Amino acid sequence: MIPETEHIIVNIKEHSSVPKFIQVANSIAADIESGIIKTGQRLPSINELSDKNSMSRDTAEKAYKVLRDRYLVISVKGVGNFVRDINSDIKTDVFFLINKPSSYKMEVYNAFVDTIGLKGRVNMYIYYCDEQLFINSLKKNINNYNYFIIMPHFIGKGKSHVNYTPKVIKAIEAIPKEKLVILDNSYSEISGTFTAIYQDYKKDIAQALEEGVEKVKKYKKFILVYPSKSLFPYPKAVLQGFVQFCKKHQMDFEVLDEIYPDQEFDSSEAYITLEDSDLVNLIQQIRAKNLTMGVDVGVISYNETPLKALLGITVISTDFQAMGDQAAKLLLSGKKEFIKNPFRYIERNSL
Repeated sequence: MIPETEHIIVNIKEHSSVPKFIQVANSIAADIESGIIKTGQRLPSINELSDKNSMSRDTAEKAYKVLRDRYLVISVKGVGNFVRDINSDIKTDVFFLINKPSSYKMEVYNAFVDTIGLKGRVNMYIYYCDEQLFINSLKKNINNYNYFIIMPHFIGKGKSHVNYTPKVIKAIEAIPKEKLVILDNSYSEISGTFTAIYQDYKKDIAQALEEGVEKVKKYKKFILVYPSKSLFPYPKAVLQGFVQFCKKHQMDFEVLDEIYPDQEFDSSEAYITLEDSDLVNLIQQIRAKNLTMGVDVGVISYNETPLKALLGITVISTDFQAMGDQAAKLLLSGKKEFIKNPFRYIERNSL
């Protein structure tokens, strides 16, 4: 029988910007992972941990919660907190293939990893929207993983976006359907019963803009900045949904490839930017011309980030965290479903 841990020496830096309860959790986690604290050992009670390490009871309680959330510790009511058997909880290997390195894709990946916890080992690969890299990655790893999570976005002719190519479809069809999870894009091109959490790009942008239609209508012209030859191209359905919305409301509209240097701003125009670089250029030029966002020029950005929230930028965005979280939950449950991911209109001062 493994004895109870009599005393844990916790390393805390008093002047660190890292909260004390995180430092405590990290210190205990390091001892668990190094084997100093053994699997199955009962950890000191909250009172014991706080008394012997001169910390508040609240700090100790929060630290144990962090360890439980990391699947390192399990709590038994009325008995105490015990170190979990990390290795026995790892049941599945996951191949996670994303099309480009971006904060949005990483948000999906991080949410997936956080939700699946120690019940899976997740390896991420990037194929840069390249057909052959995608196919090679699948072929090389087809026998190495229990699940294959893929985000299908490819560069077609003229550097335009395509959901799939014939060769890509053939490669995906070789994956056993019970192992397949498609994220972020359409799934109807693939046969069989599998899991998909998708965006409907045309419908999503059109419906999101309906929520802000009264604000948009105060501007005389609506402009979409759609980079047609981007390194990582955007789905044409985004453009189609924008045009559909403008025609429905009989709005004067235009589509630009980019925000050009010394952009000519007519009075009362609203812009949607897809690329963050275009958003930055647009804001810089608005400020340089002493114009006011939300009054002289309206600004909407595609895809939410914490920085856009801080700057007060109105966004239309899918919920990337929900996508990753839902994918992990479906994988763990074994359910095979096709689910449309939530898409939101978030109004701020820029419109």
